[in-house]
Amino acid sequence: MHAAVEAAFGPEEGPTVARLVGALDAAGSTRASLVADLDGRIVGHVQLNRSWLDARRSLVDVLVLSPLSVHPDHQGEGIGGQLLDAAVAEAERLGAPAVFLEGDPGYYAARGWSAAGPLGFVKPSARIPDPAFQVVLLPAHQDWMRGALVYCEPFWALDCVGLRDPLLARLEGAGATEDGPPG
Repeated sequence: MHAAVEAAFGPEEGPTVARLVGALDAAGSTRASLVADLDGRIVGHVQLNRSWLDARRSLVDVLVLSPLSVHPDHQGEGIGGQLLDAAVAEAERLGAPAVFLEGDPGYYAARGWSAAGPLGFVKPSARIPDPAFQVVLLPAHQDWMRGALVYCEPFWALDCVGLRDPLLARLEGAGATEDGPPG
């Protein structure tokens, strides 16, 4: 699984993302880890991790989908979409009210995800571009469950929250807004 994660994120980010998977497991934050197997070879992986929503009424357990990985040799074959569907179904089975992620709004919106900010959620870091802060609400969600997302510790320890410059500066300079990515 770690080889598929590393390959999916490339030589620059892959090792850090693979370490994140291990750190989330070691911290007891992993709630589900699903793989796509093709002829006995793991070609994709998705993980759901415990985090919290700091709602006015109380702290709410939610899930963060991270990472979603598909080996480059198998990208574009629908494996990522299948893993997303399986992860959302598993989150619902676990009774989660919502699942959050940081990702490409074009990819995730087409698969039922929504920009989280306009729905009353606050991103955990200013380094997350507004359009990238995505959520899917599940049947256990109640209207009062709005507020700031609080990532579990491994995301912070490995600096895996949001973007760092120069990409963040380029996105901000291009006019990324709540309405969509720069364009």
